[in-house]
Parts: sequence; structure tokens; C-alpha cells
Amino acid sequence: MAERELIDRDKLVLIDLQFHGFHGVKSEEKTLGQKFVVDVDAWMDLSVAGETDSISDTVSYTDIYGIAKDVVEGPSRNLLEAVAHRIASNALLKFPQISTIRVKVGKPHVAVRGIVDYLGVEILRHRKDVGGDRV
Repeated sequence: MAERELIDRDKLVLIDLQFHGFHGVKSEEKTLGQKFVVDVDAWMDLSVAGETDSISDTVSYTDIYGIAKDVVEGPSRNLLEAVAHRIASNALLKFPQISTIRVKVGKPHVAVRGIVDYLGVEILRHRKDVGGDRV
């Protein structure tokens, strides 16, 4: 599915999730840790849940939040790409209702000369991209 096709589709939205993790290539990042900011968009059909008003017909925001929290606060990774990919893969594997997921992971406190909100990565994964061995 092309990204333009996703614009008019239903999705769950989680914005500005904040966690403390130990990701990065520098030793200080792995020992002291730092704040990470995560956004998640999870595309799925929400029409049945809209009709039934039942949590069993959707995916709970708190379940996706839990996946992001477990990954960011879990084992250290060198790259934000790996953190984002693990969040996306875990969500797609756990929730077959999700067809596509976008994960953005940012580091607000980076060692650059300049003023930034954060630097980070954004990935887009489709159900077909995820295999059982890639988690």
C-alpha cells in the first residue's frame, strides 16, 4: 500500500510517548541513558469498533503503548532504526488487525551544536514486511 493511500484510512494514533532508555553508540548513552520520544500510527479498520463500541473489536492503545515501553526501556540497541523496527515488528506480530504501522523515535538530548527539538528516525512497515525471525 502506497503511503498516499494511507491518508484516508483509519488508524490508532499515539503521540509523544516518553521513556528513559539506554540506546546509542556512545558509552555514555548506554550507561546513563536518556529520554526517548515515540509516536506510533497503526492503520487498521476501525469501522466495526465504531459500530459496536466494544474494545474487543479494536486494538487497545495501552497494548501498543506497552510494546513501545518494553522496547525503549528494554535491552540497549545501538541504533534508533533498530528500536523503531522492533516496536513495529512486535506490534504487527501481536496484532493481526494492524495492516501498516509507522513508528517515529526521537532523541531530544543529542550531542550536536545547535538547537533541536529532537533528532530521530521514522519507519513505515507493512504486514508483509514482517517475518517471525525478524523480531
